[in-house]
Amino acid sequence: MEVRHDSSEMIKCDKFSGQLVTVGGLWHTHLLTRVSNHRNKSNLLSIEEKVVQSPLPLLPARNYSSNGYLKVSCNGGLNQMRAAICDMVTVARLLNLTLIVPELDKTSFWADHSTFEDIFDVRHFIDLLRHEVRIVKRLPKKFIKIHGYQPLEMAPVSWSSEKYYLQQILPLFKKHKLIHFKKTDARLANNMIPLDLQKLRCHVNFQALRFTPQIEDLGHKMVHILQGKGPFIVLHLRYEMDMLAFSGCTHGCTEEEADKLKRLRYAFPRWREKDIVSEERRLLGQCPLTPEEAALVLVALDFDKETQIYIASGEIYGSERRLNQLRASFPRIVKKETLLDHEDLQQFQNHSSQMAALDFIVSVASNVFIPTYNGNMAKIVEGHRRYLGFKKTLQLNRRKIVELIDLHKNNTLSWDEFSSALKSTHERKVGEPSHRKVTKKKPKEEEYFYANPHECLCEKPRCNNLSHTANCNYSGPGKILLPPPVQQRPRYVRKRLIAAETIVAQSVIVLSCVLAKSFTNIAKIGQ
Repeated sequence: MEVRHDSSEMIKCDKFSGQLVTVGGLWHTHLLTRVSNHRNKSNLLSIEEKVVQSPLPLLPARNYSSNGYLKVSCNGGLNQMRAAICDMVTVARLLNLTLIVPELDKTSFWADHSTFEDIFDVRHFIDLLRHEVRIVKRLPKKFIKIHGYQPLEMAPVSWSSEKYYLQQILPLFKKHKLIHFKKTDARLANNMIPLDLQKLRCHVNFQALRFTPQIEDLGHKMVHILQGKGPFIVLHLRYEMDMLAFSGCTHGCTEEEADKLKRLRYAFPRWREKDIVSEERRLLGQCPLTPEEAALVLVALDFDKETQIYIASGEIYGSERRLNQLRASFPRIVKKETLLDHEDLQQFQNHSSQMAALDFIVSVASNVFIPTYNGNMAKIVEGHRRYLGFKKTLQLNRRKIVELIDLHKNNTLSWDEFSSALKSTHERKVGEPSHRKVTKKKPKEEEYFYANPHECLCEKPRCNNLSHTANCNYSGPGKILLPPPVQQRPRYVRKRLIAAETIVAQSVIVLSCVLAKSFTNIAKIGQ
């Protein structure tokens, strides 16, 4: 049932005198400060972000007999670990296990020693999931190694089904009572998973995994600064040393830079593929776009020169010189380091996952999100933007792009022909509603669950109402898309937005009543 607010209804002060407690986290001054200009479209986006992350009522803890303890060590960057956490909660629910708060990767290329508690709100995580699975911060003492207990350590098979966990993993828990999963990336299949488990993955991703207040506050501060200057796009420019070394992509690098990347690739045992031909990989569309290629694409897609662009990335390989062409085409380029004071970022320095969390918040909130490589962050952000009402994500076809760029550079294609071909290629590649593409027996090649969790984006069990046009206010790749009207958004977004406006209006009334009573008391004292 839709939540409605009738502004003509007379509301008594006493009616809402007790609601300051029931609305919980929504009673914040940052919402009240937006009342005067809540009709402004750019502010509507900020209200939506706060509402989606507003506190949900806690359900009773699920009572079940645990089959054992699951300890997990996540591997990879922030967003790879985020997806893994969602999967491990789902596995714990399936097998009736007790989950230990996950450990984050501290030995990867980034050497970030952040813990789960440094990035995510651990109390919120435990409380919000208690109706599904029991989560504890640490193991009981009897399972600690110093007491002589040796857990079974293993890595589940990648892209595994419900059947694998029930038939092969559950018996191990009944025998060992504690199992340590040493790797967790992509250990649960994208498809053929029961609907209730798919929706649990979404519940963890969209609602239970909330960043710490420090990260949330600074991330929303950046969003507020950007929105104050108008619509903005986020360019996820994945032209960083780790990605280039791992992928073997050196297009645009000097000979010295390419050699440095090669040495780095051979120095990391985890990166199994060593002998890579860069140009072959680029022509297959398996390399991130260079900053120069990204600049050409944006200009060809008719993004205005005055477009505000936030660069979501770490340090660009080759430093600022690689951004010269991009800056020449789009002078209004900003990054975390230019948007914030040094003091704001100081606590997050040398913590790549915490810095990535800031980029994540800005990316989800942007008017358009454009990833130059289809990595974990690009996929997870795309899924969040779909969940928030199919917000525009430009899905670049890198293989076609490099082909067209090379044809333009050798004068085979004129600028107009190049631009027209790019627009035609991406005409319907903006994250519009669609069913996830399934590739049987090739899970690495199929569409990632977290990029398009269509089971969570509709109300019908089979999602028959998803189409390439429903809920999608398409305006062409190069035109910045403001949030669509509330009436055109999915029902879950409409309900939350309308409910938020209702609560804000009611809160103002309560505040007015309190102030009126205060002034009355002051007047009586004066008499």
